[in-house]
Amino acid sequence: MGRFVVCDHPLIQHKMTFLRDKNTDTKQFRELVDELSTLLAYEVTRDIPLETVKIETPVTEAEGRVVAGRMLGLIPILRAGLGMVDGMLKLLPSAKVGHIGLYRDPETLKPVEYYFSLPSDVTERELIVLDPMLATGGSANAAIQSLKEKGCRPSKLVCLIAAPEGVKAVQDAHPEVDIFVAALDKCLNDHGYIVPGLGDAGDRLYGTK
Repeated sequence: MGRFVVCDHPLIQHKMTFLRDKNTDTKQFRELVDELSTLLAYEVTRDIPLETVKIETPVTEAEGRVVAGRMLGLIPILRAGLGMVDGMLKLLPSAKVGHIGLYRDPETLKPVEYYFSLPSDVTERELIVLDPMLATGGSANAAIQSLKEKGCRPSKLVCLIAAPEGVKAVQDAHPEVDIFVAALDKCLNDHGYIVPGLGDAGDRLYGTK
């Protein structure tokens, strides 16, 4: 079973409080998502492999540690996942970015893929899927499954807020994927919204209703 990690650093908790506040405007909301994504990137990459290299300091020769292993790829789920990309890239500037567009069919309530674009070397990269909200888990599962069908190996899912129902759904469907969140909320309501949540992340990011 993959790891489930709630990243509860004090700065993350602080920023999450203002992210949830209904009085936070679009500009502030976007900035908070960006900042939280950078903080999450720090936690998500904690297990990146390192290798030893020799360098020359101004004083003497020394050994240092640098990142090794597979290159990274970021896969935001459109549209809300886009808000997390720049914050992650601040710490992971060499990561390439792909995009998966999904919408929920109003009748079946199942995710429908409408856009899929990946870097040419995507199969050589460790992929991190980004989506601010993990509610039912339908969109995350569909995105991860699409990546697998293209021969990719998504290893991590990063969200700002998750509901227990969504976490269980992803763990059941893709048990090898690690899930990182900034907060685990209580439940979903009858409309599929996370409670207490923060409303619709896409609407609040882009000022739409």
